Amino acid sequence: MTSGPGPRRIVIVRHAQTVDNAARVWQGHKDSELSERGREQVLAAAPHLAAYHPVLIVSSDLQRAAATADAIAALTGLEVRLDARLREVHVGEWQGLHADEVRARYPEVVAALDRGEDVPKGVTGETRADVAARAGAAVRDVAEALAAGETGIVVAHGVSGRAAAAELVGLSQDVSDAIFRGVDNCHWIELVEVSESFSEATRWRIAGWNLGPWRV
Repeated sequence: MTSGPGPRRIVIVRHAQTVDNAARVWQGHKDSELSERGREQVLAAAPHLAAYHPVLIVSSDLQRAAATADAIAALTGLEVRLDARLREVHVGEWQGLHADEVRARYPEVVAALDRGEDVPKGVTGETRADVAARAGAAVRDVAEALAAGETGIVVAHGVSGRAAAAELVGLSQDVSDAIFRGVDNCHWIELVEVSESFSEATRWRIAGWNLGPWRV
């Protein structure tokens, strides 16, 4: 008996480090450039991601994600498809502020987030549910574009990538936020569509979390 073509697979990558990441500045939709360390991270991670042999690469249209995606695409011969739904959470009034300044100026919002409440980031920004809805829809579109045995790579951000992964596997955003650590720069989440041994029904599951060239 021959085996089938294998499961569908989606790899959700967080972009490499930016100058604002290094400076502890809230970015949101701010279009930050990669830092020198970020460019080094891309060089280290791209061969591992290309080794998944993706058939498509979809990226947030913010340059920190697109630059990360371009480095992977250069090793695969694929063109990157940009999707604004994968952008990072909009952080409203926090955009461009240092983390310490945010804590000092917005203690009530920070306290609500610390309690696990899904309030808008930066007062006028997005909630986690907002991000999960749009980024989750983008990743579902990637899943629908894959045939059996194929892999798609999605390049996103810390919040949007984690929210999209939880959405695809059917995990509560509150639970995901409580039990999973964040994804480091230029690390990734591996999702695989598998079935139980007793059933032909399949579902998406988490096969790896915060994977990287130092954790494969």
